[in-house]
Amino acid sequence: MRAFVVAAALSVMLAAAPTFAQAPAAAPAAPPAAPAAEAPFPAGAKYAFVNIQRIAAESAQGKVLSLRVQALNTKKVTELNDKNKALQASQQKLDSGASVLSEPARAQLEKDIDRQQTDIQRFTDDAQKEVQDLQNELQLEFQQKLGPIVQAVFNEKKLEILFSATDAGVLIADPGLDLTTEVIRRFDAANPAPAAAAPAPRRDPPPRRRRDRQRRKTR
Repeated sequence: MRAFVVAAALSVMLAAAPTFAQAPAAAPAAPPAAPAAEAPFPAGAKYAFVNIQRIAAESAQGKVLSLRVQALNTKKVTELNDKNKALQASQQKLDSGASVLSEPARAQLEKDIDRQQTDIQRFTDDAQKEVQDLQNELQLEFQQKLGPIVQAVFNEKKLEILFSATDAGVLIADPGLDLTTEVIRRFDAANPAPAAAAPAPRRDPPPRRRRDRQRRKTR
């Protein structure tokens, strides 16, 4: 069995997580584009390619894992914003009370501001590491799930080389050599996204007459 090699592309499977600085703005939903017709694979071809970034962006697993990173990032950004608001309030209190604060009160408030600034810096560093650690963990999970799918396609097509489109710098190629769509289809079939939880069944209130009878019994 030939070894499956896709250069270093497997180290960047997931779409990049938003930088830990501010919560990502919600983009307006674009209408779904009609799927392009899949070109037939050229008979006897020994070389093909896949677009790893497209697999990460379009596959069910890639979307789920990317949302997990974004959710953690958003949570940390919200917590950081709260800390910054508290720091701003302390600084405003110090500035507005310059003429009325006693010396001990001013000194204590300045210490509190220094402590808040140190806490914000420490929190930012820890949060960035936590988001990066989760992204690395999910990249590895993604790689472990995708690898066997790509290996199976490689073997079935009897290929000699499978390129990563973005790393190999493909300029011109027969569209049929692009196996990305086939890999995404098989990847989704092997790793379906979890179904959304069904809403709780609605309970209709009892008829008015029944409620009236219940009230009379309780009197």
